[in-house]
Amino acid sequence: MLVAAAACPCPPLLVPEVAAGAAPELAAARDACADALGVLAASRPDLLVVVGPAEEAAHGSYPEGTPGSFHGFGVDLGVRLGQGGASAASPGRALPPSLSVAAWLLERTDWSHASVEGLAVAEPLTGERCRAAGARAAGRAARVALLVMGDGSACRTLKAPGYLDERSADFDAAVARALGTADVAALRALDAGLARELKASGRAPWQVLAGAAEDAGLGGALLYEDAPYGVGYVVAAWS
Repeated sequence: MLVAAAACPCPPLLVPEVAAGAAPELAAARDACADALGVLAASRPDLLVVVGPAEEAAHGSYPEGTPGSFHGFGVDLGVRLGQGGASAASPGRALPPSLSVAAWLLERTDWSHASVEGLAVAEPLTGERCRAAGARAAGRAARVALLVMGDGSACRTLKAPGYLDERSADFDAAVARALGTADVAALRALDAGLARELKASGRAPWQVLAGAAEDAGLGGALLYEDAPYGVGYVVAAWS
């Protein structure tokens, strides 16, 4: 059963080594992520499931100990998911970027409160299948916590990766309200087509959270909301 959840953005720029001289610009987001992970730790979970967006080829489960890296972003920095050793269950299969960012956040906060599993969800996954995956994740242990990685619209400004789309601010505001108030129905109702047009990578992971949180009775708190670089970032904690 789901006992807590945290929603965090997943840009590799969260990692100071990747951001380099721009690292201070996301310091508040990093601190909010650390606070959200503190809520997860306080829930005393038996299992932490980390959910993040990925390309279709990377869709699926990742056991504790799976390696990831930021080599593709020009940084010689490696991470592992949780504290497990290298996994023999998935030879040659590395974490997708969103789960690598999550692994870095967990290492930064010295996570040792529960075993960790990863779940990468492909953008085309329907809301129904996302919710089903969330329900399965919530049933993996008596006390399950979710760390849900995902970004909002990438179309908030003219210089944003997706250029300016006037619909993006309203979309991100609705997501922030839903995550900040633990509004499962609002997450369930997110429009996958609109999210795709706005390049919002978090839609599928947020709908996994909606499936996991059905009947969990959790309350939410919004810890951070901003759109640096024209991309919507939200940090929230549910408990």
